[in-house]
Amino acid sequence: MNTQKLYLACDLKDDSELIAEYKKYHAVGNAWPEITKSIKDAGIVNMEIFLTGNRLFMVMEVDETFDPVQKAKADAANPKVQEWENLMMKFQQLIPWAKEGEKWVALEKIFQLN
Repeated sequence: MNTQKLYLACDLKDDSELIAEYKKYHAVGNAWPEITKSIKDAGIVNMEIFLTGNRLFMVMEVDETFDPVQKAKADAANPKVQEWENLMMKFQQLIPWAKEGEKWVALEKIFQLN
């Protein structure tokens, strides 16, 4: 299986209580099973989220079946995913340079040590 990694960033509201609550939702075993199923069903074989201050960094490892447009359509049609996304907006804020409708912004790779 061929995979590739995608790197994205999103900001949380700069509020220590909200950040702590967000971290609880993402602690091992706390993410809703419908959410993890939707992630896996989309061809995402692994996902990690890192935090520094109020900035989140996501690393997604995806297989050849992953299609971000199809994932967005499936998410829009899934009431449980929409419930989760609406809940997460309590904690998240858009990065200032995010495009319209873009919550997670793709990172630009600018260096690699070979």
